[in-house]
Amino acid sequence: MEYIGIIMFGVALLALLFGFPVGFTFGGVAMIFVCIAKLPDIQHMLQDGAGFSDIFAEITSTFAFMPYRIQSIMENSVLMAVPLFIFMGVVLEKTRLAERLLESMGELFGRVRGGLAISTVLVGALLAASTGIVGASVVAMGLISLPVMLKHGYDKRLGCGTICASGTLGQIIPPSIVLIILGDVMGIPVGDLFRAAVAPGVVLVGLYILYILYTSWRNPQAAPSLSTETTDRRKLYTSAILHVLPPLALILIVLGSIFAGIATPTESSALGSVGALLLAVIYRHFSWKLLYEAALDSVRVTAMVFAILLGATAFSMAFSYTGGDILVEDALLDLPGDEIGFLALSMLTILLLGFFIDFVEISFIIVPILAPAAEALGIAPLWFAILIAMNLQSSFLTPPFGFSLFYLKGVAPPGVTTTDIYRGVVPFILIQVAVLVSILVFPGWYGLA
Repeated sequence: MEYIGIIMFGVALLALLFGFPVGFTFGGVAMIFVCIAKLPDIQHMLQDGAGFSDIFAEITSTFAFMPYRIQSIMENSVLMAVPLFIFMGVVLEKTRLAERLLESMGELFGRVRGGLAISTVLVGALLAASTGIVGASVVAMGLISLPVMLKHGYDKRLGCGTICASGTLGQIIPPSIVLIILGDVMGIPVGDLFRAAVAPGVVLVGLYILYILYTSWRNPQAAPSLSTETTDRRKLYTSAILHVLPPLALILIVLGSIFAGIATPTESSALGSVGALLLAVIYRHFSWKLLYEAALDSVRVTAMVFAILLGATAFSMAFSYTGGDILVEDALLDLPGDEIGFLALSMLTILLLGFFIDFVEISFIIVPILAPAAEALGIAPLWFAILIAMNLQSSFLTPPFGFSLFYLKGVAPPGVTTTDIYRGVVPFILIQVAVLVSILVFPGWYGLA
């Protein structure tokens, strides 16, 4: 029974691989294994003639503080930013912001070899900083940008990889739902996480563009230049500026208010939601139907996140009761290489788990197990959180269960195969791993030392 917590963890992961709902899986596995852990006590109670109500009370005593945990979650002001940022992103997605940006950027960079792919990366970065919704970004760019790339002779793998990688930038570029969740789980101010994530996000965007330029130079047929229909460059610049300024202003309002200390992340998320509605009015897309649909979509996503959080809370309580947290912490503290050994193993573990489970499950289950060991080793929490955030971004790209791959496959033209998408994202995964290693080895470059 000593390793029952570790077995419980393995069973939960196995259940997730079979497609069981995440929140119910964590809660159900926790209840089952608490019953198993309490079997000796139950046997003694039965021998003493205890009734069903006494046995039930004994089993549920492990979760006696669960109502207080739930109340604490519901009253958490940091987590209030999650539904508001989701609402902001959904509203902007429904205003066809991505379509307008891609069209203007495509015309602006079209004459450059690899220009369509570069414009996709830049639009992905802008969407990441203004919406932060990976699915919406990948689907929008897959519908708009990929057909244009294929029409002009772009290599399918390069086009697919660029769209998937650009769409996942919302995981690291603030305001990011991942950073908000990590801030709550690890007890780090979200504003500090937002500031710390800017440099890695900019480096990642720069490396994506350098890779596209290198690929187009090495193989011009993979990313040819194209002649734009509009020859008036001034008109092109004006159109690009007009389409970039509104989302850029929203980014400055949301992030600027946080970085300047004027507003908390929760308050800035409310500002962002109002700003998104104003952009909907400016783009003449506002309607009560849009408002209702955006609110409904936000509730769906938020309910999913909080259901996972509640299930993960029950799971963590059961995991601690069975002694699994102590076993894991002792094992991590005894690793060779101390700090470096722990960081290398934890990053590798998160990377491998990202192949199979979502970033939300990793944030709520894996991170609380790793965080105490990191604190005991004297690892800076902000540095560790940024490492995890960069690592979690890869979970959207890694086959076979990377969500971005599924999003793109769902909207890709018939000639694009799953193999094309999988092979296309490999170079971008390697770039992400390279940035992760650079943050690990040279944190001072990113202001994290």
